[in-house]
Amino acid sequence: MTNDELRIAAMSYLESEEHPAFRQDVLDQVKASNFPELNERFYASLSFGTGGLRGALGGGTNRMNPYMVRRATQGLANYVNSHQGPHSAVIAHDSRNYSDVFALEAALVLCANGIKTWLFRELRPTPELSFAVRQLKTTTGIVVTASHNPPEYNGYKVYWDDGAQVLPPHDEGIISEVAKVQGVIKTISKDEALKLGMLVEIGEEIDGPYRSMVKSQSLRPEAFAAQGKTFKVVYSALHGTGITLLPRIMSELGLELIPVPEQAIPDGNFPTVVTPNPEEPSAMQMAMDLGTKVGAGLILGTDPDADRIGIGVLWEGNWVLLNGNQLGALLADYVFSTLREKGQMPPKPVFINTIVTTELHNRIAEAYGVQSFRVLTGFKYIGEKIRQFESEQDGLQYVFGGEESYGFLLGTSVRDKDAISSAAIAIEMALYHASQGRSVMEALHGLYERFGYFQEVLISKTFKGQAGLQTMRSFMKTLRQSPPKTVAGLKLTRLLDFQASTTRTAEGRVLKDIELPASDVVQFHLEDGSVVTVRPSGTEPKIKFYASCHGVAGTPLDVAQKKVLATVELIKTFLDSWIA
Repeated sequence: MTNDELRIAAMSYLESEEHPAFRQDVLDQVKASNFPELNERFYASLSFGTGGLRGALGGGTNRMNPYMVRRATQGLANYVNSHQGPHSAVIAHDSRNYSDVFALEAALVLCANGIKTWLFRELRPTPELSFAVRQLKTTTGIVVTASHNPPEYNGYKVYWDDGAQVLPPHDEGIISEVAKVQGVIKTISKDEALKLGMLVEIGEEIDGPYRSMVKSQSLRPEAFAAQGKTFKVVYSALHGTGITLLPRIMSELGLELIPVPEQAIPDGNFPTVVTPNPEEPSAMQMAMDLGTKVGAGLILGTDPDADRIGIGVLWEGNWVLLNGNQLGALLADYVFSTLREKGQMPPKPVFINTIVTTELHNRIAEAYGVQSFRVLTGFKYIGEKIRQFESEQDGLQYVFGGEESYGFLLGTSVRDKDAISSAAIAIEMALYHASQGRSVMEALHGLYERFGYFQEVLISKTFKGQAGLQTMRSFMKTLRQSPPKTVAGLKLTRLLDFQASTTRTAEGRVLKDIELPASDVVQFHLEDGSVVTVRPSGTEPKIKFYASCHGVAGTPLDVAQKKVLATVELIKTFLDSWIA
Protein backbone atom coordinates (compact mmCIF):
# COMPACT_ATOMS: atom_id res chain seq x y z
CA MET A 1 0.00 0.00 0.00
CA THR A 2 1.17 3.54 -0.69
CA ASN A 3 1.50 6.04 2.13
CA ASP A 4 -1.61 7.87 0.95
CA GLU A 5 -3.57 4.61 0.87
CA LEU A 6 -2.40 3.84 4.40
CA ARG A 7 -3.54 7.25 5.65
CA ILE A 8 -6.94 6.76 4.04
CA ALA A 9 -7.26 3.27 5.57
CA ALA A 10 -6.29 4.61 9.00
CA MET A 11 -8.79 7.49 8.80
CA SER A 12 -11.53 5.08 7.71
CA TYR A 13 -10.78 2.86 10.70
CA LEU A 14 -10.82 5.82 13.08
CA GLU A 15 -14.28 6.79 11.85
CA SER A 16 -15.57 3.39 12.97
CA GLU A 17 -13.54 2.63 16.09
CA GLU A 18 -15.07 4.03 19.30
CA HIS A 19 -12.74 2.63 21.95
CA PRO A 20 -10.34 5.39 23.08
CA ALA A 21 -7.31 3.17 23.64
CA PHE A 22 -7.45 1.61 20.18
CA ARG A 23 -8.19 4.98 18.52
CA GLN A 24 -5.18 6.55 20.21
CA ASP A 25 -3.02 3.60 19.16
CA VAL A 26 -3.64 4.35 15.48
CA LEU A 27 -3.54 8.14 15.89
CA ASP A 28 -0.06 7.82 17.38
CA GLN A 29 1.17 5.89 14.33
CA VAL A 30 -0.39 8.36 11.91
CA LYS A 31 1.06 11.39 13.71
CA ALA A 32 4.49 9.74 13.70
CA SER A 33 4.14 8.87 9.97
CA ASN A 34 5.15 5.34 10.93
CA PHE A 35 4.19 3.86 7.59
CA PRO A 36 5.93 0.47 8.01
CA GLU A 37 3.85 -0.11 11.16
CA LEU A 38 0.69 1.23 9.51
CA ASN A 39 1.28 -1.16 6.63
CA GLU A 40 1.42 -4.10 9.05
CA ARG A 41 -1.86 -2.94 10.58
CA PHE A 42 -3.76 -2.25 7.35
CA TYR A 43 -2.33 -4.32 4.48
CA ALA A 44 -4.98 -6.95 5.22
CA SER A 45 -7.97 -7.68 7.43
CA LEU A 46 -7.97 -10.46 9.98
CA SER A 47 -9.58 -13.51 8.43
CA PHE A 48 -11.06 -16.69 9.81
CA GLY A 49 -8.52 -19.47 10.31
CA THR A 50 -9.47 -22.64 12.23
CA GLY A 51 -12.80 -21.23 13.36
CA GLY A 52 -12.52 -17.48 13.89
CA LEU A 53 -10.26 -14.46 14.29
CA ARG A 54 -6.89 -14.27 15.98
CA GLY A 55 -4.33 -11.50 16.00
CA ALA A 56 -2.26 -9.07 18.00
CA LEU A 57 -4.15 -6.50 20.03
CA GLY A 58 -4.08 -3.00 18.58
CA GLY A 59 -5.75 -0.54 16.27
CA GLY A 60 -6.16 -1.41 12.59
CA THR A 61 -7.94 -3.90 10.38
CA ASN A 62 -5.14 -6.44 10.81
CA ARG A 63 -5.37 -6.32 14.61
CA MET A 64 -7.81 -7.47 17.29
CA ASN A 65 -9.89 -4.53 18.50
CA PRO A 66 -13.53 -3.64 19.23
CA TYR A 67 -14.22 -2.51 15.66
CA MET A 68 -12.97 -5.76 14.12
CA VAL A 69 -14.99 -7.74 16.66
CA ARG A 70 -18.14 -5.75 15.83
CA ARG A 71 -17.49 -6.12 12.11
CA ALA A 72 -16.98 -9.88 12.37
CA THR A 73 -20.06 -10.21 14.55
CA GLN A 74 -22.18 -8.20 12.11
CA GLY A 75 -21.09 -10.60 9.38
CA LEU A 76 -21.91 -13.54 11.63
CA ALA A 77 -25.32 -12.03 12.42
CA ASN A 78 -26.05 -11.50 8.73
CA TYR A 79 -25.15 -15.11 8.00
CA VAL A 80 -27.21 -16.46 10.89
CA ASN A 81 -30.20 -14.36 9.88
CA SER A 82 -29.98 -15.64 6.31
CA HIS A 83 -31.22 -18.96 7.69
CA GLN A 84 -34.71 -19.63 8.95
CA GLY A 85 -35.09 -18.50 12.59
CA PRO A 86 -35.64 -17.83 15.37
CA HIS A 87 -31.96 -17.58 16.30
CA SER A 88 -29.93 -17.32 19.48
CA ALA A 89 -26.32 -17.27 20.60
CA VAL A 90 -24.14 -17.76 23.67
CA ILE A 91 -20.82 -16.02 24.37
CA ALA A 92 -17.95 -16.71 26.78
CA HIS A 93 -14.51 -15.20 27.26
CA ASP A 94 -11.19 -15.99 28.87
CA SER A 95 -8.84 -13.93 31.06
CA ARG A 96 -7.00 -12.10 28.28
CA ASN A 97 -6.78 -8.34 28.06
CA TYR A 98 -9.97 -6.88 26.56
CA SER A 99 -11.66 -10.32 26.35
CA ASP A 100 -14.58 -9.08 28.43
CA VAL A 101 -14.84 -5.94 26.28
CA PHE A 102 -14.87 -7.95 23.04
CA ALA A 103 -17.43 -10.42 24.42
CA LEU A 104 -19.85 -7.64 25.34
CA GLU A 105 -19.33 -5.86 22.00
CA ALA A 106 -20.17 -9.08 20.16
CA ALA A 107 -23.22 -9.71 22.32
CA LEU A 108 -24.64 -6.22 21.73
CA VAL A 109 -24.22 -6.52 17.96
CA LEU A 110 -26.06 -9.85 17.96
CA CYS A 111 -28.84 -8.42 20.13
CA ALA A 112 -29.22 -5.42 17.82
CA ASN A 113 -29.64 -7.85 14.94
CA GLY A 114 -32.51 -9.66 16.64
CA ILE A 115 -30.45 -12.60 17.93
CA LYS A 116 -31.13 -13.39 21.58
CA THR A 117 -27.79 -13.80 23.33
CA TRP A 118 -26.70 -15.47 26.55
CA LEU A 119 -23.50 -13.95 27.92
CA PHE A 120 -21.39 -15.44 30.71
CA ARG A 121 -21.00 -12.83 33.45
CA GLU A 122 -17.42 -13.84 34.11
CA LEU A 123 -14.59 -15.69 32.41
CA ARG A 124 -15.28 -19.34 31.61
CA PRO A 125 -13.46 -22.21 29.82
CA THR A 126 -13.88 -22.74 26.08
CA PRO A 127 -15.30 -26.27 26.55
CA GLU A 128 -18.07 -24.86 28.73
CA LEU A 129 -19.02 -22.56 25.83
CA SER A 130 -19.30 -25.59 23.54
CA PHE A 131 -21.38 -27.32 26.21
CA ALA A 132 -23.57 -24.21 26.58
CA VAL A 133 -24.34 -24.11 22.84
CA ARG A 134 -25.75 -27.62 23.14
CA GLN A 135 -27.39 -27.06 26.52
CA LEU A 136 -29.17 -23.86 25.46
CA LYS A 137 -29.76 -25.12 21.90
CA THR A 138 -28.43 -21.93 20.37
CA THR A 139 -27.76 -21.36 16.68
CA THR A 140 -24.22 -20.22 17.26
CA GLY A 141 -21.64 -19.49 19.94
CA ILE A 142 -18.60 -17.27 20.37
CA VAL A 143 -15.66 -17.56 22.73
CA VAL A 144 -13.17 -14.71 23.00
CA THR A 145 -9.74 -16.25 23.49
CA ALA A 146 -6.33 -16.63 21.92
CA SER A 147 -5.78 -19.95 23.68
CA HIS A 148 -2.14 -20.36 24.78
CA ASN A 149 -0.64 -17.52 22.71
CA PRO A 150 1.48 -14.73 24.27
CA PRO A 151 -0.33 -11.89 26.09
CA GLU A 152 -0.27 -9.47 23.15
CA TYR A 153 -2.74 -11.69 21.27
CA ASN A 154 -6.47 -12.20 21.45
CA GLY A 155 -9.01 -13.99 19.30
CA TYR A 156 -12.60 -14.92 18.61
CA LYS A 157 -13.82 -18.44 17.80
CA VAL A 158 -17.22 -19.22 16.33
CA TYR A 159 -19.28 -22.35 17.00
CA TRP A 160 -22.34 -23.74 15.27
CA ASP A 161 -25.43 -25.37 16.71
CA ASP A 162 -23.77 -28.74 17.43
CA GLY A 163 -21.22 -27.07 19.71
CA ALA A 164 -18.31 -27.57 17.32
CA GLN A 165 -16.29 -24.84 15.65
CA VAL A 166 -17.64 -23.72 12.29
CA LEU A 167 -16.79 -25.68 9.16
CA PRO A 168 -17.77 -25.33 5.48
CA PRO A 169 -20.17 -24.07 4.37
CA HIS A 170 -20.71 -22.01 7.53
CA ASP A 171 -17.17 -20.64 7.87
CA GLU A 172 -17.10 -19.68 4.19
CA GLY A 173 -20.53 -18.10 4.49
CA ILE A 174 -19.48 -16.06 7.53
CA ILE A 175 -16.28 -14.91 5.83
CA SER A 176 -18.29 -13.81 2.80
CA GLU A 177 -20.74 -11.86 4.94
CA VAL A 178 -17.96 -10.23 6.99
CA ALA A 179 -16.32 -9.04 3.76
CA LYS A 180 -19.55 -7.30 2.78
CA VAL A 181 -19.86 -5.32 6.02
CA GLN A 182 -19.42 -1.61 5.31
CA GLY A 183 -20.37 1.55 7.17
CA VAL A 184 -22.56 1.51 10.26
CA ILE A 185 -22.71 -1.70 12.30
CA LYS A 186 -25.86 -2.36 14.29
CA THR A 187 -25.45 -2.29 18.05
CA ILE A 188 -27.45 -1.54 21.17
CA SER A 189 -26.69 -0.48 24.73
CA LYS A 190 -26.33 -3.15 27.40
CA ASP A 191 -29.12 -1.64 29.48
CA GLU A 192 -31.52 -1.67 26.55
CA ALA A 193 -30.56 -5.21 25.56
CA LEU A 194 -31.20 -6.44 29.11
CA LYS A 195 -34.48 -4.54 29.32
CA LEU A 196 -35.71 -6.03 26.04
CA GLY A 197 -34.76 -9.52 27.16
CA MET A 198 -32.40 -9.87 24.19
CA LEU A 199 -29.37 -10.17 26.48
CA VAL A 200 -29.37 -12.72 29.31
CA GLU A 201 -26.41 -13.01 31.66
CA ILE A 202 -25.55 -16.52 32.84
CA GLY A 203 -23.21 -18.36 35.17
CA GLU A 204 -24.30 -21.10 37.57
CA GLU A 205 -27.20 -21.92 35.21
CA ILE A 206 -24.61 -23.59 32.95
CA ASP A 207 -21.82 -24.20 35.48
CA GLY A 208 -23.94 -26.67 37.45
CA PRO A 209 -24.92 -28.92 34.52
CA TYR A 210 -21.37 -28.77 33.14
CA ARG A 211 -19.85 -29.85 36.48
CA SER A 212 -22.38 -32.68 36.69
CA MET A 213 -21.48 -33.80 33.17
CA VAL A 214 -17.76 -33.94 33.94
CA LYS A 215 -18.33 -35.91 37.16
CA SER A 216 -20.64 -38.34 35.35
CA GLN A 217 -17.76 -39.29 33.04
CA SER A 218 -15.78 -40.82 35.90
CA LEU A 219 -15.05 -44.44 35.01
CA ARG A 220 -13.78 -45.54 38.41
CA PRO A 221 -15.28 -43.25 41.09
CA GLU A 222 -14.04 -45.75 43.64
CA ALA A 223 -10.48 -44.60 42.84
CA PHE A 224 -11.20 -41.23 44.43
CA ALA A 225 -12.76 -42.84 47.48
CA ALA A 226 -9.73 -45.09 47.92
CA GLN A 227 -6.89 -42.65 47.31
CA GLY A 228 -8.31 -39.16 46.90
CA LYS A 229 -7.36 -38.16 50.45
CA THR A 230 -3.71 -39.22 50.20
CA PHE A 231 -2.67 -38.71 46.56
CA LYS A 232 -1.57 -35.11 46.07
CA VAL A 233 -2.12 -33.20 42.81
CA VAL A 234 -0.77 -29.71 42.13
CA TYR A 235 -2.70 -27.59 39.66
CA SER A 236 -1.74 -24.46 37.72
CA ALA A 237 -4.48 -22.53 35.92
CA LEU A 238 -1.78 -20.39 34.25
CA HIS A 239 -3.80 -17.26 35.09
CA GLY A 240 -6.74 -18.56 33.11
CA THR A 241 -10.26 -19.91 33.28
CA GLY A 242 -9.66 -23.41 34.61
CA ILE A 243 -9.64 -22.11 38.17
CA THR A 244 -13.38 -21.31 37.86
CA LEU A 245 -14.41 -24.97 37.59
CA LEU A 246 -11.73 -27.62 38.02
CA PRO A 247 -10.95 -27.30 41.75
CA ARG A 248 -14.63 -27.58 42.70
CA ILE A 249 -15.21 -30.52 40.35
CA MET A 250 -12.26 -32.42 41.80
CA SER A 251 -13.35 -31.61 45.35
CA GLU A 252 -16.80 -33.02 44.64
CA LEU A 253 -15.20 -36.14 43.18
CA GLY A 254 -13.14 -36.54 46.35
CA LEU A 255 -9.74 -34.96 45.74
CA GLU A 256 -8.59 -31.48 46.82
CA LEU A 257 -6.30 -29.93 44.24
CA ILE A 258 -3.32 -27.93 45.49
CA PRO A 259 -3.32 -24.77 43.36
CA VAL A 260 -0.22 -22.81 42.44
CA PRO A 261 -1.37 -19.64 44.22
CA GLU A 262 0.47 -17.12 42.05
CA GLN A 263 -1.03 -18.66 38.89
CA ALA A 264 -4.54 -19.12 40.27
CA ILE A 265 -5.31 -15.43 39.72
CA PRO A 266 -6.78 -14.68 36.26
CA ASP A 267 -4.55 -12.10 34.57
CA GLY A 268 -4.29 -11.36 30.85
CA ASN A 269 -0.67 -10.24 31.24
CA PHE A 270 0.31 -13.75 32.43
CA PRO A 271 2.95 -12.22 34.74
CA THR A 272 4.61 -15.44 35.93
CA VAL A 273 5.23 -16.99 32.51
CA VAL A 274 6.61 -16.05 29.10
CA THR A 275 3.81 -17.93 27.35
CA PRO A 276 0.80 -19.46 29.17
CA ASN A 277 1.21 -22.81 27.45
CA PRO A 278 1.26 -26.06 29.45
CA GLU A 279 3.39 -27.55 26.67
CA GLU A 280 6.27 -25.28 27.76
CA PRO A 281 8.45 -26.48 30.67
CA SER A 282 8.99 -22.89 31.82
CA ALA A 283 5.21 -22.41 32.20
CA MET A 284 5.03 -25.51 34.41
CA GLN A 285 8.08 -24.71 36.53
CA MET A 286 6.13 -23.24 39.45
CA ALA A 287 3.89 -26.31 39.50
CA MET A 288 6.94 -28.58 39.55
CA ASP A 289 8.51 -26.59 42.37
CA LEU A 290 5.32 -26.72 44.44
CA GLY A 291 4.86 -30.40 43.59
CA THR A 292 8.29 -31.16 45.00
CA LYS A 293 7.60 -29.08 48.11
CA VAL A 294 4.31 -30.79 48.99
CA GLY A 295 5.22 -34.29 47.82
CA ALA A 296 2.72 -34.43 44.96
CA GLY A 297 2.28 -37.48 42.78
CA LEU A 298 1.04 -35.49 39.79
CA ILE A 299 1.12 -31.92 38.50
CA LEU A 300 -1.13 -30.52 35.83
CA GLY A 301 -1.74 -27.24 34.06
CA THR A 302 -4.39 -25.85 31.76
CA ASP A 303 -3.99 -23.02 29.26
CA PRO A 304 -5.92 -19.73 29.65
CA ASP A 305 -9.15 -20.95 28.03
CA ALA A 306 -8.79 -24.44 29.54
CA ASP A 307 -9.01 -26.46 26.38
CA ARG A 308 -5.42 -27.79 26.56
CA ILE A 309 -3.90 -29.78 29.42
CA GLY A 310 -0.35 -30.69 30.33
CA ILE A 311 0.75 -33.06 33.08
CA GLY A 312 3.97 -33.91 34.86
CA VAL A 313 4.82 -37.17 36.61
CA LEU A 314 7.60 -38.23 38.94
CA TRP A 315 10.23 -40.57 37.53
CA GLU A 316 13.44 -41.47 39.32
CA GLY A 317 13.04 -38.50 41.64
CA ASN A 318 12.51 -35.89 38.93
CA TRP A 319 9.50 -34.32 37.28
CA VAL A 320 8.92 -35.41 33.69
CA LEU A 321 6.47 -33.41 31.59
CA LEU A 322 4.59 -35.70 29.24
CA ASN A 323 3.88 -34.47 25.74
CA GLY A 324 0.44 -34.56 24.14
CA ASN A 325 1.10 -37.81 22.30
CA GLN A 326 2.20 -39.55 25.49
CA LEU A 327 -0.73 -38.30 27.56
CA GLY A 328 -3.16 -39.19 24.78
CA ALA A 329 -1.78 -42.74 24.67
CA LEU A 330 -2.18 -43.15 28.42
CA LEU A 331 -5.72 -41.76 28.41
CA ALA A 332 -6.78 -43.89 25.44
CA ASP A 333 -5.44 -47.04 27.11
CA TYR A 334 -7.09 -46.19 30.43
CA VAL A 335 -10.47 -45.33 28.90
CA PHE A 336 -10.67 -48.33 26.60
CA SER A 337 -9.28 -50.88 29.08
CA THR A 338 -11.67 -49.69 31.79
CA LEU A 339 -14.72 -49.72 29.53
CA ARG A 340 -13.87 -53.24 28.39
CA GLU A 341 -13.20 -54.46 31.93
CA LYS A 342 -16.51 -53.06 33.18
CA GLY A 343 -18.47 -54.31 30.17
CA GLN A 344 -19.39 -50.76 29.17
CA MET A 345 -17.75 -50.59 25.75
CA PRO A 346 -20.29 -49.56 23.05
CA PRO A 347 -20.98 -52.11 20.29
CA LYS A 348 -19.19 -50.00 17.67
CA PRO A 349 -16.75 -47.74 19.54
CA VAL A 350 -14.74 -45.07 17.73
CA PHE A 351 -11.49 -43.24 18.42
CA ILE A 352 -10.43 -40.15 16.43
CA ASN A 353 -7.12 -38.37 16.14
CA THR A 354 -5.44 -36.15 13.55
CA ILE A 355 -2.98 -36.75 10.72
CA VAL A 356 -0.12 -35.23 12.76
CA THR A 357 -0.82 -37.20 15.94
CA THR A 358 1.13 -40.34 16.83
CA GLU A 359 0.10 -43.67 15.36
CA LEU A 360 0.57 -45.15 18.83
CA HIS A 361 -2.94 -43.91 19.70
CA ASN A 362 -4.44 -45.81 16.77
CA ARG A 363 -2.58 -49.01 17.64
CA ILE A 364 -3.88 -48.82 21.22
CA ALA A 365 -7.47 -48.21 20.09
CA GLU A 366 -7.42 -51.05 17.61
CA ALA A 367 -6.01 -53.44 20.23
CA TYR A 368 -9.24 -52.92 22.18
CA GLY A 369 -11.43 -53.43 19.11
CA VAL A 370 -12.04 -49.69 18.75
CA GLN A 371 -12.22 -48.39 15.19
CA SER A 372 -9.95 -45.42 14.64
CA PHE A 373 -10.25 -42.50 12.25
CA ARG A 374 -7.78 -39.79 11.28
CA VAL A 375 -8.88 -36.27 10.42
CA LEU A 376 -7.20 -32.99 9.50
CA THR A 377 -5.52 -30.91 12.20
CA GLY A 378 -8.02 -28.92 14.24
CA PHE A 379 -10.52 -30.22 16.75
CA LYS A 380 -13.39 -28.94 14.62
CA TYR A 381 -12.80 -31.93 12.35
CA ILE A 382 -13.22 -34.31 15.28
CA GLY A 383 -16.47 -32.49 16.09
CA GLU A 384 -17.53 -32.85 12.47
CA LYS A 385 -16.88 -36.59 12.55
CA ILE A 386 -18.97 -36.99 15.71
CA ARG A 387 -21.85 -35.17 14.03
CA GLN A 388 -21.45 -37.42 11.00
CA PHE A 389 -21.71 -40.56 13.13
CA GLU A 390 -24.90 -39.25 14.75
CA SER A 391 -26.55 -38.35 11.45
CA GLU A 392 -25.64 -41.56 9.62
CA GLN A 393 -27.10 -43.73 12.40
CA ASP A 394 -24.90 -46.72 11.47
CA GLY A 395 -24.13 -47.52 15.09
CA LEU A 396 -20.66 -45.97 15.25
CA GLN A 397 -20.23 -44.24 18.60
CA TYR A 398 -17.45 -41.82 19.45
CA VAL A 399 -15.79 -42.62 22.78
CA PHE A 400 -12.52 -40.71 22.96
CA GLY A 401 -10.19 -38.68 20.76
CA GLY A 402 -7.41 -36.15 20.77
CA GLU A 403 -4.58 -34.41 19.04
CA GLU A 404 -0.88 -34.02 19.75
CA SER A 405 -1.30 -30.39 20.80
CA TYR A 406 -2.52 -31.42 24.28
CA GLY A 407 -6.22 -31.45 23.42
CA PHE A 408 -8.57 -34.37 24.26
CA LEU A 409 -12.26 -35.10 24.48
CA LEU A 410 -14.08 -37.87 26.34
CA GLY A 411 -17.71 -38.37 25.32
CA THR A 412 -19.90 -36.11 23.22
CA SER A 413 -21.41 -33.56 25.61
CA VAL A 414 -18.76 -31.10 24.43
CA ARG A 415 -17.59 -30.82 20.80
CA ASP A 416 -14.20 -29.23 21.33
CA LYS A 417 -11.12 -30.21 23.27
CA ASP A 418 -11.84 -30.10 26.97
CA ALA A 419 -9.04 -29.71 29.50
CA ILE A 420 -11.46 -29.77 32.44
CA SER A 421 -12.88 -33.23 31.76
CA SER A 422 -9.46 -34.41 30.54
CA ALA A 423 -7.88 -33.29 33.81
CA ALA A 424 -10.48 -35.20 35.81
CA ILE A 425 -9.92 -38.42 33.86
CA ALA A 426 -6.12 -37.98 33.92
CA ILE A 427 -6.16 -37.68 37.70
CA GLU A 428 -8.41 -40.73 37.92
CA MET A 429 -5.99 -42.63 35.67
CA ALA A 430 -3.07 -41.73 37.94
CA LEU A 431 -5.02 -42.86 41.01
CA TYR A 432 -5.88 -46.16 39.33
CA HIS A 433 -2.27 -46.92 38.33
CA ALA A 434 -1.12 -46.04 41.86
CA SER A 435 -3.69 -48.50 43.25
CA GLN A 436 -2.16 -51.16 41.02
CA GLY A 437 1.32 -50.46 42.37
CA ARG A 438 2.72 -48.69 39.32
CA SER A 439 3.50 -45.12 38.39
CA VAL A 440 2.12 -43.30 35.37
CA MET A 441 5.55 -43.48 33.74
CA GLU A 442 5.69 -47.23 34.27
CA ALA A 443 2.28 -47.49 32.61
CA LEU A 444 3.63 -45.52 29.63
CA HIS A 445 6.66 -47.77 29.37
CA GLY A 446 4.34 -50.74 29.34
CA LEU A 447 2.56 -49.28 26.31
CA TYR A 448 5.88 -48.80 24.54
CA GLU A 449 6.87 -52.40 25.14
CA ARG A 450 3.52 -53.61 23.90
CA PHE A 451 3.08 -51.39 20.83
CA GLY A 452 6.57 -50.10 20.05
CA TYR A 453 8.48 -47.05 21.24
CA PHE A 454 7.29 -43.81 19.61
CA GLN A 455 9.00 -40.44 19.64
CA GLU A 456 7.81 -37.22 18.01
CA VAL A 457 9.32 -33.79 17.48
CA LEU A 458 7.72 -30.50 16.45
CA ILE A 459 9.66 -27.64 14.87
CA SER A 460 8.00 -24.31 14.10
CA LYS A 461 9.28 -21.58 11.80
CA THR A 462 7.66 -18.15 12.19
CA PHE A 463 7.17 -15.81 9.23
CA LYS A 464 6.25 -12.27 10.21
CA GLY A 465 4.23 -9.72 8.26
CA GLN A 466 3.17 -9.55 4.63
CA ALA A 467 6.57 -10.69 3.34
CA GLY A 468 6.43 -13.66 5.69
CA LEU A 469 3.12 -14.87 4.28
CA GLN A 470 4.56 -14.75 0.77
CA THR A 471 7.60 -16.72 1.90
CA MET A 472 5.35 -19.38 3.45
CA ARG A 473 3.34 -19.78 0.25
CA SER A 474 6.49 -20.02 -1.86
CA PHE A 475 7.99 -22.64 0.45
CA MET A 476 4.90 -24.88 0.30
CA LYS A 477 4.72 -24.53 -3.49
CA THR A 478 8.36 -25.56 -3.87
CA LEU A 479 7.84 -28.50 -1.53
CA ARG A 480 5.08 -29.84 -3.76
CA GLN A 481 6.79 -29.20 -7.07
CA SER A 482 10.29 -30.36 -6.09
CA PRO A 483 10.07 -32.64 -3.03
CA PRO A 484 13.28 -34.11 -1.61
CA LYS A 485 14.07 -37.70 -2.56
CA THR A 486 15.47 -38.38 0.89
CA VAL A 487 14.98 -36.94 4.35
CA ALA A 488 17.92 -37.35 6.73
CA GLY A 489 19.25 -40.07 4.45
CA LEU A 490 15.97 -42.01 4.50
CA LYS A 491 14.30 -42.62 1.15
CA LEU A 492 10.89 -41.15 0.49
CA THR A 493 8.37 -43.94 -0.17
CA ARG A 494 5.17 -41.85 -0.36
CA LEU A 495 4.29 -38.18 -0.60
CA LEU A 496 0.79 -37.28 0.56
CA ASP A 497 -0.51 -33.93 -0.69
CA PHE A 498 -3.66 -33.13 1.25
CA GLN A 499 -4.35 -30.06 -0.88
CA ALA A 500 -4.54 -32.13 -4.07
CA SER A 501 -5.91 -35.21 -2.20
CA THR A 502 -3.19 -37.32 -3.80
CA THR A 503 -0.50 -39.83 -2.87
CA ARG A 504 2.66 -39.91 -4.98
CA THR A 505 4.53 -43.21 -4.76
CA ALA A 506 8.30 -43.70 -4.98
CA GLU A 507 7.75 -45.01 -8.52
CA GLY A 508 6.08 -41.75 -9.51
CA ARG A 509 2.47 -42.94 -9.63
CA VAL A 510 -0.10 -40.41 -8.44
CA LEU A 511 -3.21 -41.76 -6.74
CA LYS A 512 -6.30 -39.70 -5.92
CA ASP A 513 -6.94 -41.54 -2.66
CA ILE A 514 -7.18 -39.05 0.23
CA GLU A 515 -10.79 -38.69 1.39
CA LEU A 516 -10.40 -35.57 3.54
CA PRO A 517 -11.19 -31.91 2.85
CA ALA A 518 -8.45 -30.18 0.86
CA SER A 519 -5.84 -28.70 3.18
CA ASP A 520 -2.41 -27.11 2.76
CA VAL A 521 -0.50 -30.06 4.20
CA VAL A 522 2.29 -32.22 2.78
CA GLN A 523 3.31 -35.49 4.44
CA PHE A 524 6.45 -37.55 3.74
CA HIS A 525 6.49 -41.27 4.54
CA LEU A 526 10.02 -42.65 4.81
CA GLU A 527 11.48 -46.10 4.27
CA ASP A 528 11.84 -46.88 8.00
CA GLY A 529 8.22 -45.96 8.78
CA SER A 530 9.01 -42.45 9.98
CA VAL A 531 6.59 -39.70 8.97
CA VAL A 532 7.31 -35.99 8.46
CA THR A 533 4.36 -33.63 8.05
CA VAL A 534 4.60 -30.00 6.94
CA ARG A 535 1.64 -27.73 7.72
CA PRO A 536 1.18 -23.97 7.80
CA SER A 537 -0.63 -23.00 11.00
CA GLY A 538 -4.25 -21.97 10.64
CA THR A 539 -4.03 -19.44 13.48
CA GLU A 540 -0.45 -18.15 13.50
CA PRO A 541 2.07 -16.96 10.84
CA LYS A 542 4.21 -20.08 11.04
CA ILE A 543 4.88 -23.40 9.35
CA LYS A 544 4.93 -26.45 11.60
CA PHE A 545 7.08 -29.52 10.91
CA TYR A 546 6.02 -32.72 12.67
CA ALA A 547 8.25 -35.79 12.72
CA SER A 548 7.25 -39.16 14.15
CA CYS A 549 9.54 -42.18 14.46
CA HIS A 550 8.95 -45.54 16.10
CA GLY A 551 10.54 -48.84 16.96
CA VAL A 552 9.40 -52.45 16.70
CA ALA A 553 6.93 -53.77 19.27
CA GLY A 554 8.53 -56.11 21.78
CA THR A 555 11.99 -54.53 21.51
CA PRO A 556 13.58 -53.85 24.91
CA LEU A 557 12.77 -50.26 25.82
CA ASP A 558 16.36 -49.07 26.23
CA VAL A 559 17.36 -50.51 22.85
CA ALA A 560 14.29 -49.06 21.11
CA GLN A 561 14.76 -45.63 22.68
CA LYS A 562 18.39 -45.42 21.59
CA LYS A 563 17.63 -46.33 17.99
CA VAL A 564 14.53 -44.17 17.63
CA LEU A 565 16.07 -41.12 19.30
CA ALA A 566 19.02 -41.33 16.92
CA THR A 567 16.63 -41.24 13.97
CA VAL A 568 14.69 -38.36 15.48
CA GLU A 569 17.90 -36.34 15.89
CA LEU A 570 18.89 -36.98 12.27
CA ILE A 571 15.48 -35.82 11.03
CA LYS A 572 15.51 -32.82 13.37
CA THR A 573 18.93 -31.75 12.11
CA PHE A 574 17.71 -32.10 8.53
CA LEU A 575 14.60 -30.01 9.20
CA ASP A 576 16.62 -27.35 11.04
CA SER A 577 18.89 -26.96 7.99
CA TRP A 578 15.91 -27.09 5.64
CA ILE A 579 14.17 -24.09 7.17
CA ALA A 580 17.18 -22.06 8.32
